[in-house]
Amino acid sequence: VGLVESLGINYGQVGNDLPPPDKVLQLLKSLKVTKTRIYDTNPDILNAFAGSGVELIVTVENEMLATLMDPQQALQWVTTRIKPYLPATKITGIAVGNEVFTGDDMTLLDNLVPAMVSIQQALTQLGLQQYIQVSTPSSLAVLANSYPPSEGMFAPELTTIMTQMLQFLSTTKAPFWINAYPYFAYKDSPDKISLDYALFNPNSGMIDPHTNMHYDNMLYAQVDAVIYAMARLGFGGIEVRVSETGWPSKGDPNEVGATPQNAAIYNQNLLKRQLSGEGTPLRPKTRLEIYVFALFNEDMKPGPTSERNYGFYKPDGTMVYNVGLTVSTTTSPSSSISLTSTAN
Repeated sequence: VGLVESLGINYGQVGNDLPPPDKVLQLLKSLKVTKTRIYDTNPDILNAFAGSGVELIVTVENEMLATLMDPQQALQWVTTRIKPYLPATKITGIAVGNEVFTGDDMTLLDNLVPAMVSIQQALTQLGLQQYIQVSTPSSLAVLANSYPPSEGMFAPELTTIMTQMLQFLSTTKAPFWINAYPYFAYKDSPDKISLDYALFNPNSGMIDPHTNMHYDNMLYAQVDAVIYAMARLGFGGIEVRVSETGWPSKGDPNEVGATPQNAAIYNQNLLKRQLSGEGTPLRPKTRLEIYVFALFNEDMKPGPTSERNYGFYKPDGTMVYNVGLTVSTTTSPSSSISLTSTAN
């Protein structure tokens, strides 16, 4: 079937027994995955990925934002954390913080856009701005309303800072990154939300009463709600990319739907959509770029059981379930992702 150009995978490292970066790179290559995102700027990973051609999004940890508001500190950070690895390591994006808008820390929120601006200035000063996009992944909780999609709007208390950030993204032509998980919506209202609609399985879907657009899955509806929310603030042209989505293979008793079967179906169906190069109903001609969460189960993550069970793989490299990504052992150009329906 060939490479899935728009599909990436998140490579989190909150585990105590994960394989070393060079083994992870072998795994990604055998899966034909060409994009990944890490949650820091781990030099071991950046070195291991040199010359691989795998595109990397790196992350500025939330606690660094206050420091990196200062243009000098940002320049220092880009000079030491990013520049030495280019161009051998293909760093294509810097995620400034993660889900900053949904925490309770107002200072963090105030620091976000200034830190993004300082990092962008540092990239420009070093002549790297045309290779690397600066954005920040937000959770879907930034929306006060997401249903129907055409009524998507940001939480009113975020209007000022969201407008500043969208202005930045619009000026730099960077995408808006959203972490969107239909699983959460289903888990919270399993009696109201169709599991098939959440899993991309065949279903009757929903019609947006204001636009008459038909949605056959929740993820696309969530993405379009974000596009409408941006348009409400006067920003209609910014691309939306899904920086995280996934489905847990295991959860606590109250975490309805967290099973290996559902996780396999969600990710397998998502992969099929990606192979067909689909866009959402609102932007059918723009292929939706998606990063799946996650490569590995991470046993040291806090929170409910599901948090430690989003991975395709266990830390020892065995599959948690088969998503239909066939590991190819050959390096010939004809080898490719094979989509088999072993997950059913």
